[in-house]
Amino acid sequence: MGKGFYISKALGIVCVVAAIGAVATIIALSVVYAQEKSKNEEALLPSTSGPGATTLPPTTPSAPKELWDHYRLPDTLAPLTYNVTLWPRLEPNEHGLYIFTGHSKVVFRCVKETDLILIHSNKLNLTASEGGHLATLKGLDGATAPGLKKTWLEVPTEYLVIQLDSPLQAGSWYELFTDFVGELADDLGGFYRSEYMEDGVKKVVATTQMQPTDARKAFPCFDEPAMKAVFHMTLIHPSDTVALSNGMNHGKFLCPVQHFTCELFEPTEIMSTYLLAFVVCDFGFIGTEPTAEVRIWARKKAIAEGQGDYALEKTGPILTFFENYYKSKYPLSKSDQIALPDFSAGAMENWGLITYRETALLYNPHASSNGDKEWVATVISHELAHMWFGNLVTTRWWNDLWLNEGFATYVSYLGANYAEPTWNMKDLIVLNEIVGVMGVDALASSHPLSSKEEDVQRPEDISQLFDSITYSKGAAVLRMLSEFITEKVFSEGLAVIVTFEYSCHQAVDKNGIKLPHTVEVIMNRWILQMGFPVVTIDTKTGRITQKHFLLDPESVVETPSEFKYEWFVPMTWIKTGGVEQQYWLLNKEATNAEMALGVNDWLVANIDMKGFYRVNYDSENWERLLNKLSTKHQDIPVINRAQIIDDAFNLARAKMVNTTLALRTTKFLDKEVEYMPWETASRNLNYFFLMFDRSEVYGHMQAYIKKQVTPLFNHFKELTANWTKIPDNHTDQYNQVNAISLACSTGVEGCKELTTGWFKEWMSDPANNKISPNLKTTVYCSAIAAGGVDEWDFAWSMFKNATIASEADKLMYALSCTKQPWLLNRYLEYCLDPTKIRKQDATSTVVSIAGNPIGQPLAWDFVRANWDHIVNDYGGFSFGGLISGVTKRFSSEFEYKQLVQFKEDNAGSLGTSSAALEQSLERTKANMNWVAMNKDQVLEWFISETSSPV
Repeated sequence: MGKGFYISKALGIVCVVAAIGAVATIIALSVVYAQEKSKNEEALLPSTSGPGATTLPPTTPSAPKELWDHYRLPDTLAPLTYNVTLWPRLEPNEHGLYIFTGHSKVVFRCVKETDLILIHSNKLNLTASEGGHLATLKGLDGATAPGLKKTWLEVPTEYLVIQLDSPLQAGSWYELFTDFVGELADDLGGFYRSEYMEDGVKKVVATTQMQPTDARKAFPCFDEPAMKAVFHMTLIHPSDTVALSNGMNHGKFLCPVQHFTCELFEPTEIMSTYLLAFVVCDFGFIGTEPTAEVRIWARKKAIAEGQGDYALEKTGPILTFFENYYKSKYPLSKSDQIALPDFSAGAMENWGLITYRETALLYNPHASSNGDKEWVATVISHELAHMWFGNLVTTRWWNDLWLNEGFATYVSYLGANYAEPTWNMKDLIVLNEIVGVMGVDALASSHPLSSKEEDVQRPEDISQLFDSITYSKGAAVLRMLSEFITEKVFSEGLAVIVTFEYSCHQAVDKNGIKLPHTVEVIMNRWILQMGFPVVTIDTKTGRITQKHFLLDPESVVETPSEFKYEWFVPMTWIKTGGVEQQYWLLNKEATNAEMALGVNDWLVANIDMKGFYRVNYDSENWERLLNKLSTKHQDIPVINRAQIIDDAFNLARAKMVNTTLALRTTKFLDKEVEYMPWETASRNLNYFFLMFDRSEVYGHMQAYIKKQVTPLFNHFKELTANWTKIPDNHTDQYNQVNAISLACSTGVEGCKELTTGWFKEWMSDPANNKISPNLKTTVYCSAIAAGGVDEWDFAWSMFKNATIASEADKLMYALSCTKQPWLLNRYLEYCLDPTKIRKQDATSTVVSIAGNPIGQPLAWDFVRANWDHIVNDYGGFSFGGLISGVTKRFSSEFEYKQLVQFKEDNAGSLGTSSAALEQSLERTKANMNWVAMNKDQVLEWFISETSSPV
């Protein structure tokens, strides 16, 4: 995600963001990004370049009459530098409000003659000048500033509007001054307030989150990503606190306020407003200097306990990896990373001052799990990847956000793999990103990776793009590209971003990669149309077909595609355990004789799920695959064992194969000990739980899973010497959690006694928690589900006293596992009290409660009853995840009608959740149809499997 007038040659350059065409591929970007970098290196104060590149796209047909009614800035002005001074008050005023005061000077160039200045300003009280205007204007370098005719705040479009007596002259430079007061609110957006307790004392942090459109809440600015500038920051702060910003602390000067420090920072690089950051806090840090000065900041106790050590240890290697990957040195002189008690996202790539949730940066080996450790490594890698791709070079507008976030998501696994080579991170991207997002992209209400500029105008339009399609599908298609042109060529092509040595097309040609079309032509079909194909292979004839895969085949796709929902598909396959082969499917159907099988052969396609598509087979090959899984499953690569399960279950939901075939792909699991197949099966069977946990199917399903998981439970009991050791392998540690979780939830003998025994032991000695960090989440949940108010109150007490964020997260989730409705209702009420549940955690806690079959109707009633309050008081969030989370169990006509009524009742306040609501409506319809079609045969299958001898 990412604010004395001094200009140095390196920093005082007008930044030009080259426009990205409608066909936005990674290949095309390499050229425009390199052009941007070369322009960044041009002479100081160019006379004509730069701002002219920010041409406003055509407005919608029903365009507003006045410029200030548009959500996009006109192309008449271009900022050069900002000089901003801010003074946050860390104690409330006489009205009980936390505020900040400040003033700003922005130097800008007039690109086209105009008598109007539009600059973003939101929720700021601007101080009127002597003439009664909300700003003052002066000319620079001999230019004469026209008088101000009228100034006002245009609240709907978040502008400070300045009408002038006469036009600004094209090519002339001007300076605009504003003085303002803002609220240092706890809304997690713009310049905001975070709080925490330390030794019984409340501490207040002033911090920022600007992306995507909240820099305008901190000071008036041209708040669009293409409007890059240099920022000179000054912070006034209590002398016993620390001030940080993007640049290194540059010096202090005599402050007119006693006991306060006025601190200057080095000017930033040329950058977008959304990357600006500043923090005033009472934190400590640890640091080192691998390639630049690296510092990890957090609460002093957290630093003293060593919770920042792992982040510091891995930041250096990951930076080194990306320097080699991009073939370019880290662009800045320092890298500060800070863990904040209150933060809405996982992290934010502010250039030089990356902000994190505590759980994304801090790690305690005595209390944090291997999953916590992996999260820290991948999030650090994601944010550091942005230091080049996203910060140094930036997309012109938010419609191509996927390039920044999809790319950073993909290469974060490469960086984490470099830092932790034994974790197999390149494989885990399949489970962590690809499998999940295929479920979203298989909906008719999905959206393409790249949108049209005119479709992304309002702040809520922008916020809705921060979804799994942007991050996870973006990563998946870039991984696919990297696979079919090879990772070596992919990284060579990306080096063009920062070195501009040659084009990605040349990288492909240089390495002898043979493609059926240019990379751009191939990738357009994956980027400019939503969804993905299901490829069906008839192994009797070698005939291959493709069609747009939809979870609900009866849903109507209303979004047109110039490619008619056909793709150029890079297919890979193996036949009867032979070598991997490749084939390009370039039409709706084709025949490849090599895919025709003999009597004893079997075939599996999409090896290691490198391609973003699903695979269906003729019934004979399905039977051969099922037979191979049951006799010698290791002959099929482990990722493809997971893929066969996932494809089969999703094909069954789409009515392309029988549901019992999908269930049969789980029969071999009683012999499987690998994590990926078990995790995939668990996720898919979870859909069956969601649909049937309130019906007679539930008991027979539980009995089947109990039968399948018992060998896995016993395997880990033996592997860990009766639960006294931790498995050595990273994914084995994950699968141990699966074994205990599924065993306890289905009643495997000895499991519940194990987890409740561990928990009771902790209850008897709260200062000595002997539960393995890896197992805490499942042990806490299992024990609280089996217990009553005593267990819940104990866990709540430990949650409130937790000093390690990852430990607090585990307890916060486990509290939603209780079977007591009154405790769940109490917990829901706590979600509206920030002193009990932080605002950043409120929506995820409600979703966790909804994941409990007893809590789901309670959570849905709670959301409906409190929607206005949630939207108004928690407005810094996108509520798409909340809507999806509380409705994922919906599968009846009654529930569908409730959703429709909710949509009608809240039409004016859905904002960023409107797309998620449409997806929930579509998903509910699909669930209704699926349950009606499958309930009887699923019940019959589970009965037959559990009544037969083990």
